[in-house]
Amino acid sequence: MGEFYVPKSAMAIVAHPDDIEYTCAGTLARWVKYGANVTYVICTSGDVGIDEVGNTKEKAAKIRESEQRRAADIVGAGEVVFLREPDGLLQPTIELRKKLVREIRRFRPEVVICGDPTIVWARHDYINHPDHRAAATAALDATFPAAGQPNLFEELEDEGIKAHKPRKVYATSWMDADFFVNIEETIDIKIKALRAHKSQMKGRDPEDLIREWAAERGKGKEMKYAEGFRVVTLVDNESWNDMNQEFE
Repeated sequence: MGEFYVPKSAMAIVAHPDDIEYTCAGTLARWVKYGANVTYVICTSGDVGIDEVGNTKEKAAKIRESEQRRAADIVGAGEVVFLREPDGLLQPTIELRKKLVREIRRFRPEVVICGDPTIVWARHDYINHPDHRAAATAALDATFPAAGQPNLFEELEDEGIKAHKPRKVYATSWMDADFFVNIEETIDIKIKALRAHKSQMKGRDPEDLIREWAAERGKGKEMKYAEGFRVVTLVDNESWNDMNQEFE
């Protein structure tokens, strides 16, 4: 697998609170451990994700945002941004793309982590949530080419938010991953962060499931536990250094 790559900064863009913890918190925690600055962007507040009698969307949103902030603190993420799009109804609109472009340009991440919008039939017992697909589509469209084109969304340039092209995209993947990150040293952090989402656990402990999934991804790769991705490199090393000198 070669030398372990640690970006200076990373931004994870997902649909719901807890999506990061299920998919890539081990990788993010390992990056943080070695000095990366990590930001979370959550498109919805998961406000239809607590199906208890008498629980309103407003109450659910407060609970789930609080849980996500606790989980981010456990991983060591520097900031959590909630876009508060409608949960269960998320669409990859131009408006959502612009919101994500704004965050990418503001934080200037070296790496963007998002979902894979092509995944529909995720497992034999699960169809990938439409919000996951919508968030992944919007994240990819915002990352490339929109965030790096100064003449697109010019009003952001007028506000002093300059165009930024991330160096790499990591798309989380169940079946078609071609790149794996060893998370043996951070799997306990991943599990602890997921446990912070108490409203979603419903009294169950996710540890066995997370260890099973991570072990399966690490199988045959000399990794006890791993997370899998599809990785695209948008900017080579020399060009990246040249592009970002003024922001050092």
